[in-house]
Amino acid sequence: MKPEEILDQIEILFPNAQCELLHQTPFQLLVAVVLSAQTTDAAVNKVTPALFERWPDARSLMQADPREVGEVIRSIGLYPTKSKNIVALSAKLVEEFDGEVPSTFKELQSLPGVGRKTANVVRSVAFDIPSFAVDTHVERVSKRLGLAKPEDDPLKVEEKLRRKLPRDRWNQAHHDLIFFGRYFCTARNPKCKECPFVSFCKKERVDAAKAAAKEKKS
Repeated sequence: MKPEEILDQIEILFPNAQCELLHQTPFQLLVAVVLSAQTTDAAVNKVTPALFERWPDARSLMQADPREVGEVIRSIGLYPTKSKNIVALSAKLVEEFDGEVPSTFKELQSLPGVGRKTANVVRSVAFDIPSFAVDTHVERVSKRLGLAKPEDDPLKVEEKLRRKLPRDRWNQAHHDLIFFGRYFCTARNPKCKECPFVSFCKKERVDAAKAAAKEKKS
């Protein structure tokens, strides 16, 4: 099955796939994505309403005490580091970008706590710039469906997806693959019996490669 046909099938299953992080501005999206590292979107959505009610923009958050911010977001993983990062990135936004979120890779990745995945999400969702963020769901699904090899790192997966899919579908494809991985092709107990891709799925090969890599590290 061609890559575009795979997307078409996923969009039948999930016709309304979109960013699930609660936000009202590019700044709030940026902060939410930073907070979502190694944490679920659902967990982030539980803390951001209170966070953004107190500090809705960069100018207010830059003045906050990271320890106080940490108390608000303490239910999510790595909250001490994340609280420091979002206060620091707010200060840099005000000092270097007049409080506005930039849209280039270089400028976004210059902000504390912002890596390639976060930059891609912000460019895609906030600015509608064709981008392809690769999180754990996108990586897992891409490898199982043969869009990438089991041994590929996230950057290699991104490069292959960008080559195999039309540029005008990148932004939506990112959401499609996330929804498919989050709600259907899950890490544990995927819905294989209901899957339209079971005939060419490489789950066993991917799992074996992952287990081998884990053993090599230990």
